[in-house]
Amino acid sequence: MSAPLAIWVVSDGRTGIQNQALGLAEAVARMTPAQIETKQVRWRPAFDRWPSALKTPAMLAPGSFDPRTVTQWPDLWIATGRASLPLSARVRDWSGGKTFVVQTQDPRWRNDRYDLIVAPAHDGLSGPNVLSITGSPHRITRARLAEAAPAFAARIAPLPHPRVAVMVGGTSSAFDLPPAHAADLAERIAEAVAAAKGSLLLTYSRRTPEAAKAAMTERLSALPGWIWDGEGDNPLFAMLDAADHILVTEDSANMAAEAASTGKPVHILPMVAKKAPGKFARLHADLQARGAARPFDGALTPWTYAPLDETERAARAILAALQTR
Repeated sequence: MSAPLAIWVVSDGRTGIQNQALGLAEAVARMTPAQIETKQVRWRPAFDRWPSALKTPAMLAPGSFDPRTVTQWPDLWIATGRASLPLSARVRDWSGGKTFVVQTQDPRWRNDRYDLIVAPAHDGLSGPNVLSITGSPHRITRARLAEAAPAFAARIAPLPHPRVAVMVGGTSSAFDLPPAHAADLAERIAEAVAAAKGSLLLTYSRRTPEAAKAAMTERLSALPGWIWDGEGDNPLFAMLDAADHILVTEDSANMAAEAASTGKPVHILPMVAKKAPGKFARLHADLQARGAARPFDGALTPWTYAPLDETERAARAILAALQTR
């Protein structure tokens, strides 16, 4: 029997970034025996913002993964995020060509140095080593959601249907969530949940401004349900498992893709745009064309569609490429 595939998941360790690479690695591991290790890359503050081309392993922060210590390179390197790029671009050389290098997102630097780039279709990247997918890779599967549910059943199971999961993002280079707009969103959400005699399951992101949180929590806390305060284990997967509808703010491609993988109606909540929506508009148009998402119109009308399965598709492409080496 051949040895399990050795997979390294490489990122700066931030949950939203790491989960893209980890979700892809887990999808590969569902298809073939594999061992997954996570590696976190951190650069010394003085060098963190330097261009990737100028960074060397000597500039890594203490405690960071350091390629100089590697004695056995993995079969598969899956990396995400800017911090990983100076290493990802050199792994084929360091490993003597042994390691198959996958980079998610658009690297925007030395794109020929990766065996495969798994890029969001809405970024418009093309090339012989590019696989375009709708949204980004993630860790959500039906089985994972079901596994998460029992730990939170006492809190969620008594809640009335329809249960409405709300995933709130926040400030970014493209969008803002000022308190007045947050209060307006909360009012629209509250009216919809109350009219349906349902319940609310809400999580904020690390980017959600405190003032926006306060405005939304004040209006929504009277509804049956649960507004997670960020303390304790994250109930997001259990909330998605229990939800009949999912509302997602338009600022996050990751959240939209995760929601669309459930097969449940995805309603897109508007934010305050700082610039033309561009790639986000393209993503939402793609999700609408697939039947997964619609702009939130205040009604909780049910509909069905084939769940988005792009992480699995990317994993199959990786394995197919490995088999031809």
